[in-house]
Order: sequence, then structure tokens, then C-alpha cells
Amino acid sequence: MQKEDEEIEAAEKRLEPEAEPMLNSTPMRLLPKEADDGQKPPPYEDCQLVEAPAIGRETWNQKIDFLLAVVGFAVDLGNVWRFPYICYRNGGGAFLVPYLVMYIFGGLPLFYMELALGQYQRCGCITVWKRICPMFKGVGIGICIAGTYVAFYYNTIMAWALYFLYQSIACTFNGGVLPWMTCQPDEPRCRTFEQKLNNSDIGKNCTTGENGTCTLSSSEVFFYKKVLEIQNSNGIGDVGGVKPEIAICLVIVFAIVYFSIWKGVKSSGKAVWFTATMPYIVLLILLIRGLMLEGSMGGIWYYLTPKWERLLDVQVWNDAASQIFFSLGPGFGVLLALSSYNKFNNNCYADAMITSSINCCTSFLAGFVVFSVLGNMAYRLGKDMDTVASEGPGLVFMAYPEAIGTLRGSVFWAILFFIMLITLGLDSTYGGLEAIITGILDEFPKLQRRRELFVLGLIVYCFIGGLATTTYGGFYVLNLLDQHGAPISLLFIVCVEGVALCWFYGHKRFSADVKKMLGFAPGPYWQICWTFISPVFLMAIFIANLIFYESRPVMVLGEAIPFPKWAIGIGWMITMSSLVMVPVYFFYKLAITPGTLKERFMKISQPEELPPHVEVLPLELLGSGAGKADGVEDNQQQEPTAV
Repeated sequence: MQKEDEEIEAAEKRLEPEAEPMLNSTPMRLLPKEADDGQKPPPYEDCQLVEAPAIGRETWNQKIDFLLAVVGFAVDLGNVWRFPYICYRNGGGAFLVPYLVMYIFGGLPLFYMELALGQYQRCGCITVWKRICPMFKGVGIGICIAGTYVAFYYNTIMAWALYFLYQSIACTFNGGVLPWMTCQPDEPRCRTFEQKLNNSDIGKNCTTGENGTCTLSSSEVFFYKKVLEIQNSNGIGDVGGVKPEIAICLVIVFAIVYFSIWKGVKSSGKAVWFTATMPYIVLLILLIRGLMLEGSMGGIWYYLTPKWERLLDVQVWNDAASQIFFSLGPGFGVLLALSSYNKFNNNCYADAMITSSINCCTSFLAGFVVFSVLGNMAYRLGKDMDTVASEGPGLVFMAYPEAIGTLRGSVFWAILFFIMLITLGLDSTYGGLEAIITGILDEFPKLQRRRELFVLGLIVYCFIGGLATTTYGGFYVLNLLDQHGAPISLLFIVCVEGVALCWFYGHKRFSADVKKMLGFAPGPYWQICWTFISPVFLMAIFIANLIFYESRPVMVLGEAIPFPKWAIGIGWMITMSSLVMVPVYFFYKLAITPGTLKERFMKISQPEELPPHVEVLPLELLGSGAGKADGVEDNQQQEPTAV
């Protein structure tokens, strides 16, 4: 027995890494490699896994930091500016049926899967593939590329909101009238809200008035001609120069982001206490105020009235699937990154149920907030809700600001609303950039010593990339990136992620990993969803997006301006630049791996390494408590090595 103990100690010493250890790694004992006599090492399933103490990888200060970070990422601008409109457009209350179906069988399983995967493997979206299926490492690279495209334009939306916030505060010193409630002198088509009350020719966006001219709302003119100054560009082919005010606002936004995430989860965990909770405070205040308005219940009734016949429309189900997927955000690498800083035995199952439910309820709540105020606006104008309801920038920068501009104390409500928009966006930016940062730093651990400089470099890169969206024609660029930067490619990428995890790594092995963390294995429902339903769910959305693809024109001052063919071509090049990483890396890995074609495929489809935060020893070396190999012959001892 003494000889066996000495051999185990010698084996452990031989596991000392030759290269400099990763800051995020911890000691482990790995599987023995093949012996000189050709004997195979014991399979992974025959090994006992014990959590090793984490020495390098930081963890959340407290669990609530993690929960707030996940909720903050999932609850973003889309919950406010997209879900309410999608809900009423696709059947009102009836839309909740396909929405819940897609949540139960598609969104929730993927959400839980990515949280569990990140918590067990404790690494980012690139390195994780070494431990699952190396030939799919292109998935992680594609996620990082798509994430940078989102960062290029998403922060510009917050820059607009910051500009609106500045204008709201500034108007308190010059009469207290919100600037978008008055008409610009250079726009004869402009009509204020008061003019609308006495003129029935004003509809949504641009309509023909009594004199045959096109009329525009004052908020619409303010957004396009004052905030964007889009009149100084000639479309996406001639966007003009950078608008200084928006560029400065973008600098401020990125500065806030940098100092919130530069220290990792220790700093972002503090920031989310404000950015994740503030939107709920504002939503509740706006909801109470909205319900007190005359005509608000008409707007809410319009929002919820079920149109059951819409359930027979395939597009409704496609909208529900797309909404739940992009709302919860699996596949963006964010959930993987955030959960990788959890403690090993954290209950990620409960986290998935809580945070995903909060996200869906927030979307539903936002509908009440939006439609209560818009209902009052429609009531006062004597118009149908169709004339005031919209989505996207049209809702949060035109329709809703105009609606709150008619309220008593409008400046206060405007300030609250734009603070809410900024905090909603900041949380999602924290998560999106953290996914890129964690993915790259885990892959290149030496960079972790200079995390602050690396994050600064990434922020500068994203700022430079986003400068195109701050030009006078940046609205066109932003819409092009929004349509092609991430939506289509990420659907394919996350579908491949699910197939790689459950079909190559194996749903049984993954379930065993979850059991080691939580003490119980995922039930048949989860395994069936991960293996069959979720991949079909994702592939169906991907194919539907290709089939129903239409390049959406950009609405500018009531005019629908289509993208030229060359711009659509660039858009698809942007889409393919992240999507193509999956097959490109697969063939690259296949080419550099020695052996026959079959041997190569077998090698690149098996894990190359085990998670470094656990200790693994063959069972015959573990024995009772002290790790002694009772009854193992001397000639059966093998030199440990990584698999």
C-alpha cells in the first residue's frame, strides 16, 4: 500500500503544467494515458469527479449579482419596443398561446442548457468546445463576431436615448416644453399634438392632409431632423459626416460600459444593482400613471383582445418563436459567460426558471405600460389604436415620447422614460461584451493579466465600428446591421451548438455533468427537448427566416426607403462572416489533425481536455477515501495525462 501511495504522489507531480498556468484554471488530476503495453485508459464515465478549490477564476460576490446580471441581459429594449407590438399584431391575448408553447419547448430548455453548460465547464464560448467537441470551435468564434456587430449599433440606440435625456433636462431651463412637442420651422408638413386635436387628417406616420400634402407629427420630425439630422445624408450610399452630439453621447455610453465591466464580475456585479432594478421601478411608476389616464383601458383592451383565428397563421408562430429566442438570448454566449463565474454547486436549474419567467413577465408588463399611454393618446385624438401603435425606434423615440409629452409633468415622465431605456440597454451591453471578453480571455489566458487594457481595446474597437451609425445617415447603417448582424446567423449557430452538445458530446454525459453539480439529473422532458425538440425548433426558425426574408425598407419622415441591392449584398456578407466560421473551422481542424479521414473525424469529435476546476482520477486509483488503489497490481499503474 505504501508503494501505491508513492506512485500516486509521483503521478500527481508529473501533472505539473510545463507552461504558465491559466489565471482561470485550477489544479486537477487527469485520466491516465495509454500505457506502453497498449492498454486503454478507463472511460470518462468510470472516473470519480470531485470539485477542486478554485484559485484563479473569480466568482460572483453573491448570487443575487448573478441573477440581476442574467435578468438585466435578457430584459432589454426588445421587451419594451417589440413584444407589445408583436403581441397585438398577432392576435392580442391569443398570441400568448404560441408564445408560451415556444417558451416551454424551445426557449426555456435552451436557456437552462446554456446556464448549466457554462457553470459546469466554467469557461467562455470559444474554449468550451475543447471540452465538448473541438471541431465545432467555430461556433464560439462566430458568436464573438456576431457580438461585435451588435455592439456596433446597439450602443448607438442608447446614445440617442442619452441625447433625448439631455434635451428633456435642458428644457426645464427654457420654459419646460419638451422639444419634440413643437414643430421645426424648416418643416411645413409638421403638426403638433394640439393641431392634431383639431385636425382629423393626421394618422400614423405620414398621411395625406386636407390640402393634399403629407403631414408629420412633431415628434417624428424632431427625431429625424433634429436628433439624426438625416436630411444631411442621401441614403446609405452617402451617409455624410459624423454628427458630433451623437458621437459624444456614444463616447459617454461606452465610458459607462467600460468602467462597469473592466474589473470583471466584481465591477459589473455592482453596476447591475442599479441598471437591472431601475427599469422595473420606472415601469411600475409609468404603469400606475398610465392606468390613471382616460382611455387607457381601451388601449389595454386592444392589446389583449384575443383573435383566435390568427393562430392558424404560420407567421404568428414564427414571430412567437423568434421573439422568445431573441428575448431570452441563448446562443449569444452571454448566459455561458455569466454562469461560468458561478460556484460549482449553484442551483442553475432554479436560476433558469426564475430569470426566464421574469423576462417573459416583463415583456407582458411592458405591454400594459405602452398601451395604457397610447390608449389615452388615441382616445384624445379620436383615432383607432392602429394609428398610434408602432414598434422599434418608432415607438420609443416617436410615439411614446409624444404620448408622455401630453401628460401633466411631462418633463419628469420623459426623464424617467429615457433613464429606463438607457438602463435597459446598458445591461444587455454588459452581457454582450462580457461574452466576447470571457471567450477571448479564456482562450488566451495571458491576456487576463491585462484585462483592463484588453477591455479598453475592445471598447475602442466597438466605438470605431459604431461611428458609422453616428453619421447623418447612420440610421440606414443601423437598420442594415440590425437586420443582418446577428439574427439569422445566430439561429444557425445555436442550432449547431445544441446538436454538438447533445448528439456528439451526448445528452447522457451532459445530464451526468448536471447531476454532479445539482445532485439530480435532468428529467426526460429536458433531455428530449435538448436532443430533438430544440434543434428542430431552431432549424425551423432559421429556415422560416430564410423563406420569409425581405429586406425591410427604412422609414424616414413617412417614406419607406428600400436598401439598394449592393447594400443588401453587404448585409448578407455581414451575416455570412460569422456563420461561415462553423464550416471553416471544421475543415481547418480536420486538415491539421493527423491520421486517416475516419481517425481525424473521431479525434476532433471527442473532448480534448477536461474542465480544469475538477479533480478526476480512475476509480482503481481512488479506493477508499484517501485515494488508494486497493487490489491494483503494480504493472497496471499508468502515467496520467490529459485526454
